[in-house]
Amino acid sequence: MTDLFAPLQSLKEGRWFKLICGASFQHLPAVRSLTLAYTLAGADCIDVAADPAVIAAAQEALQVARTLSGDAQKRGFKSQENLPFLMVSLNDGEDPHFRKAEFNPTECPQDCPRPCERICPAQAIVFNNIKDNYSGVVSQKCYGCGRCIPVCPYDIIYTSSYMTTPGAIAPLVMSTGVDAVEIHTQVGRLAEFQRLWQAISPWVEQLKLVAISCPDGEGMIDYLKAIYDLMHPRPHALIWQTDGRPMSGDIGDGTTLAAVKLGQKVLAAKLPGYVQLAGGTNSYTVAKLKAMELLNDFRLPILDFGLEDFKLKSKIRLGKFATEGNPPGNFPQNPKSKISGVAYGSYARVLLSPILEQLENKEVSQTSVKATVRLEEDDVLLWRAVELAHSLVSQLKSQQER
Repeated sequence: MTDLFAPLQSLKEGRWFKLICGASFQHLPAVRSLTLAYTLAGADCIDVAADPAVIAAAQEALQVARTLSGDAQKRGFKSQENLPFLMVSLNDGEDPHFRKAEFNPTECPQDCPRPCERICPAQAIVFNNIKDNYSGVVSQKCYGCGRCIPVCPYDIIYTSSYMTTPGAIAPLVMSTGVDAVEIHTQVGRLAEFQRLWQAISPWVEQLKLVAISCPDGEGMIDYLKAIYDLMHPRPHALIWQTDGRPMSGDIGDGTTLAAVKLGQKVLAAKLPGYVQLAGGTNSYTVAKLKAMELLNDFRLPILDFGLEDFKLKSKIRLGKFATEGNPPGNFPQNPKSKISGVAYGSYARVLLSPILEQLENKEVSQTSVKATVRLEEDDVLLWRAVELAHSLVSQLKSQQER
């Protein structure tokens, strides 16, 4: 199966790029524009909220990208021959990725300096918005980073977490035709994970990929091993997403260190599957991985480290490294213990925020109804967005292009 899909080939070669739109980010115009720009820039996976409207917006953008892929290649962008996987994020319990900030704007004193408005990376907090005559949190834009909470001088901002029962989630999400699922879990929630896994198990064979995202904690590796043992049927391909500092990549270069450290910890455990960084990733991440020799050297042949059951009939050498034959169900690991890819969330979104803001401010009248201009309708903004997205994607992809 691996050879059939370009995104899985990227995983094998250690150049997997995933865009995280946000597990609770539901601003449809932004999701659509981000999906379109990063697809044309060569992303392997687009991760969106498990919301049918969000999924539909991303799917529409993928089809637009298909029609523009030739133009992208003529402009020098190495867009994928196949469309990226469309992934949805699910949670088995309370999780910071699945929450929204809330507050009552009438409780804000008139002389408040409003630090919440300035610090919000999603521009989800507004006061006296002229266009919509609204003050407060724009729920669709909020993705739960929580940065507004500690800066509020009056301590009136709180978060509202949300969960949906596995039995309700599975049919709703899987019927949309998504390619992959990411499950957010935490140490100690094995029973909750098992309930969610059982709910989606009828669709596992249809999925091209499953990702497990788990923050660090005492007993994390044993917990991940326990998760792997109960996953039946096995997914075709499995990613362990190491979420270092969730939703912090746009803060500064130092945030990537936690993601790399956690990635090394999971690599050392030699779990079956691929290891992919997330949480605090930004433009510094690939440079850090290269400096630490944690990315594959493309001058060497690449082994297939997927999760399909097979036997390696002979020893295959990679320089001084090698892997031995493995019986079915004992999946081979990367003998060089490399990171297979990087997921970018807040940094990737903020990188394109000037373009998204310009689009949001450009309206056209359609039968007396105001509508935001779609990215592909503005040629200048479209290719500027793709150029910005490509500046991030190419950090991983350029290795393969050398």
